[in-house]
This record gives sequence, C-alpha cells and structure tokens, in this order.
Amino acid sequence: MSALTDLTIAEARDGLRAKRFSAVDLTMAHLHAIEALNPRLNAYITVSHSQALDQARAADARLAVGPGGQAPADLTGIPLAIKDLFCTQGVRTTAGSKILGPFVPPYESTVTANLLRDGAVLLGKTNMDEFAMGSSNMTSAYGPVENPWKRKQDNTAVLVPGGSSGGSASSVAARIAMGATGTDTGGSIRQPASFCGLVGVKPTYGRCSRWGVVAFASSLDHPGPFARTVRDSAILLRSMAGHDPKDSTSAPVPVPDFEAACARGVKGLRIGVPKEYRSDGMPAEIEALWQQGLDWLRAAGAETVDVSLPHTKYGLGTYYIVAPAEASSNLARYDGVRFGMREDGSDLRDQYERTRAAGFGPEVRRRVLIGTYVLSAGYYDAYYIRAQKIRQLILRDFTEAFAKVDALLTPTAPSAAFAQGENMDDPIKMYLNDVFTVPANLAGVPAASVPAGLDANGLPLGLQIIGKPFDEETVFAVSAAVEQAAGFNALPAIRAEG
Repeated sequence: MSALTDLTIAEARDGLRAKRFSAVDLTMAHLHAIEALNPRLNAYITVSHSQALDQARAADARLAVGPGGQAPADLTGIPLAIKDLFCTQGVRTTAGSKILGPFVPPYESTVTANLLRDGAVLLGKTNMDEFAMGSSNMTSAYGPVENPWKRKQDNTAVLVPGGSSGGSASSVAARIAMGATGTDTGGSIRQPASFCGLVGVKPTYGRCSRWGVVAFASSLDHPGPFARTVRDSAILLRSMAGHDPKDSTSAPVPVPDFEAACARGVKGLRIGVPKEYRSDGMPAEIEALWQQGLDWLRAAGAETVDVSLPHTKYGLGTYYIVAPAEASSNLARYDGVRFGMREDGSDLRDQYERTRAAGFGPEVRRRVLIGTYVLSAGYYDAYYIRAQKIRQLILRDFTEAFAKVDALLTPTAPSAAFAQGENMDDPIKMYLNDVFTVPANLAGVPAASVPAGLDANGLPLGLQIIGKPFDEETVFAVSAAVEQAAGFNALPAIRAEG
C-alpha cells in the first residue's frame, strides 16, 4: 500500500470504506508530516491538532456503520487544509495579516461548514499573501511560504509557491494535506496550482458561497479547491458548492456530479484558442506546451477553433482598478474598534491611523491607496466607471467566443515558479503574473489549471481550461483529458514520505 500521505482523495476514500486504515491513521500521518515539514515550508499558520483528531474520530464512527446504514459522504475522514481567509469557528483566522492576528471567529464559513458536513477533517489554516494581495506568498505577515519544488540547475534557490493561496498549494504538493481550499481573485488558485504541479479550480462566480470568507474584492473573489488530480478537485468542489441564502451573490443553481463529468471525454467538443494569449515575449517552452495541449485534445476527438478576445489586453489594467477600489472599501472595517488588533491613540482618529499603519503591510497599504484614489471625487468617472465598462466588454468577448466553442485552452502563467527575491522590487512585474488568469475573474467564468509538463529546470507548468458560466462539468471533462494525455507524475523535492 502507498504511504498514507501519497494517496489521492479518491484512493483514501476507497481505503477508508474498505477499512484498510482509519481516519485517525490518515489524520495522524498528515499531522506527523506537518510537524516534520512545516518548520521549513511555513505552509500552515495554525495547526488544529486536537480538533482534527476529534473530527477524525467522528469520521471513524460514521465509517463504522454497517450494511444497511447510510453511506458516508465522500469526504468522510479526508484531511484537508484551509486557506486562512475562511472563517473557522473557534480557530484563529488571520488573513495573513497582523491586524487580524488575535481574531478567533465565532462562526463557520459556509464553504468550511459544507466540508465539515461531509465529514472532512480540517488540519489547520494555511499561510497566504496578506488579505490575498500578492502572487508570490511573500506579503504574509507570518513569513513567506516555500515551494516544495526545486530547480535542477540550482537546488539551493528557495522558490515561491505562487499566491495568494501559496500555503494551500505548498501543503498539497508536499503531501501535508490531501486537498485544500483557496480563493481566486485574479488567479490566486490557478497560478499557485501551476507553480506547484497541482490542479486548481476557480468555479463560476456564485457557485461557492463567499459568506464567512474575509473579503478582498467582493465582485472578484471565488472560493475553490486545490488537489493533486482532476478527480479529487471535482470531489472537493461538489462538497464546497451550493446555494447559500446568507450570500446575496450565491447562485440558486443545482450542484452537478462533477466527479462523473471527469469521465465524459472530449469527443465532439470545440476548443477555442484565443489569439490574444500569444503575447510578445512568451517563453518558447510555454508556447510549445500550449501547442502540445491542443494536439492532445485533437487526438482525443476535440476540434480546435481560433477565437478572439480583443479586450484581453485591457484585463490587467481593469483588474488593478476594480480590485483595489473594492479592497479599499472592504478593508475600511479594520479600525481597531470592533475586532482584531488595536493600537492606542490620543483620540479616535489617531487610533485608526496607528492601528492601520501597524496592522497592514506595504502591499495592502499600496492597494488601499490606489483604490481610494480611483474612488475619489474627480477620478471615479475617469477610472472606476471606465474600468467597469471595459469589464463588461471583456465579458462580452467571452460570451461571443462561447457561442462558437465549448471551452478555451490557454497557458496558466507566463513562467514557472521564480525564486524568493526575484521580481520582488518591481510591483508591475509581479502583477504581470496574472496576465492569463485575470480575464476569467473579470468575466466570472469557471477556469482550471492542470499540470501538463516541466520546464528546462524541471519545474511544473500548467495549462488553463476556461469554460462557460456554470459549465464546470465541461471544464472537468477537458481537464481530465489533458491530465490523462500529459501523464504528469513528477514529484516535488520536498514532500512527506509517509
């Protein structure tokens, strides 16, 4: 039998039901792995040791029900990591920021409540860029996260896992969690998935409830899963998704069997190839991998069709107006009065200023300032309103393309994982990490990243599948076809050995 930490979610589910091991065994294996590797990787901010074991024992009790009893839910006994942006009742939730350092929520986010309903074991809260603002996991107040992958030609370099959900991605890649939750505002699930050799899924906006998720940019935030296989990500999303009356943006639509969709195949599907994603200066190996992905899908019976998304070139500029504007509004609540840290001041205004100056890091302050500027009198129409108009044009591009095709295939990121310290002194260069992922957030359409190959340094590269609104089933079908053809089985240098 494989080491317990090497099992996929689907394999662990079958093993638990067959009584080959217990949920406590599975959880203890992961807790021991966290104890061994987390001091190096810094993937977890908080490890919920006692709560996880209590949940594992409860899962074993469910699994002990004999024939004739109700079958346990798919995630019963499965150990998962939770991005520290999801509120968890009784467990500290920091959003990667000093300002929320002491915050222990009295309630559970809808997504984590759904996972607990289905028997999942929550190992702890994973590190992240502060308030989800970053593409490297270098802006966390709790220190950077290390990517468990290493360059062939320089194995001393410490690589970033991507951001903002870097802790979740690192934990799954290193086998110190079987799956994890993330949030994707401009690529914060898909880009770390690409950097860490994982499957990352951003569902349609409204598919997963945002209630209880600390807000960055409310119209762009998408909760979604990380996993090591397409099938596992489908299992996770089915549990996470569903209508939530507590979230006014939650869509009242049924949740399909995403796992079954993975076996559909792609024969007869039309796959769009957006010409605007062939940017100047794209690395040759990423261009070659993209072409290889198209060849794989054609060999599986799909047809490829050239399409145009002409407003893609405005995506990053639009995003970096809309997202900071919403962030400046959302982060106004952190004033040192109601919750979180508080710095004493001579009066209320001084308290606000001292608390926010001490509690927010440089990247958060930068984006709040940008957002406040574009919302200010005299600039609101020139920047924010114009950005919202362009956002509608980007959505129209996708709508027109999906009238001709069933899904799109593109690269996920413009590079493999880079080292800590590289690109750090240039915010614009850092923002360009999201060039291929941002448009799907602006349009609210589903998208996934699937590991499809390695670069010359032996680092993973992902391909992105973008689908029609609420058609995650086709995204999973195409993702599974890419996964099968790629046969990606490379392993990171740093991982639990069981």
